[in-house]
Amino acid sequence: MEQVILALGWAGIYAPMALGAIGSMIGCARAGQAAIGALLETEGGHGRYIGLSAMPSSQAVYGIVIMLTLTRGVSLETAPGLFAIGILAGIALLVSGMYQGDCCASAIASAKNKPEIFGLSIAPAAIVEGFAVFAFVFALILSANLPAGGGGGGIGVGGG
Repeated sequence: MEQVILALGWAGIYAPMALGAIGSMIGCARAGQAAIGALLETEGGHGRYIGLSAMPSSQAVYGIVIMLTLTRGVSLETAPGLFAIGILAGIALLVSGMYQGDCCASAIASAKNKPEIFGLSIAPAAIVEGFAVFAFVFALILSANLPAGGGGGGIGVGGG
């Protein structure tokens, strides 16, 4: 049972990076597909469509920072906290990246038909980004309250 708890702690460390990256991939793919369609249907403004399609990539960056913040020795004392913070933050980043991609795709679809609304059309994507930032900040704050790790019954960073 101890090995399962320790494994869950390790999963919690790497979950924000992995799940954030998956959300970013899905979101960027969704927005990128809309951007490609807009490129075929418009004569200009292509750079902003491509730029907007990269907006969901920020969730991967947040996940990497959270992972680095959580990196510490995994012990029976630290594993539950690492798992809870890492998995929940990772899920928030995953969902945020996916829905931000949908918002970006909608913004691209709207702006290709009415270019003057481009600035306003990205507001929903920015709001979704705000929720990713909330998850990011809360994960960092909560991780500061976790023990440093390396206590008895655990595995330190780098093996052991």
